[in-house]
Amino acid sequence: MNKSELVAAIIKESGLSAKDAETGLNATIAVIQKSLKKKQDVQITGFGTFSVTRTKARKGRNPATGEAIKIKASNSPRFKAGKTLKDVVNGVKK
Repeated sequence: MNKSELVAAIIKESGLSAKDAETGLNATIAVIQKSLKKKQDVQITGFGTFSVTRTKARKGRNPATGEAIKIKASNSPRFKAGKTLKDVVNGVKK
């Protein structure tokens, strides 16, 4: 599912207008991005947690040439699914 398909699904599920659904989705994504940039976790109960982890600098190898290279340290976004989301995906009924 891509972004436009997600907006269409939100419209169908909520009855919102197309403009409101897209605006809401864009705002949600922007807030999550801003929070992660500040290294703040975003926890959505029943869905999951977005967080940032730090990857240390390390040595790597260029697969084309075999040359050793240095890989810089970086921040990486992570998502950990919550129990409710896992249950839905696995078909667990309550």
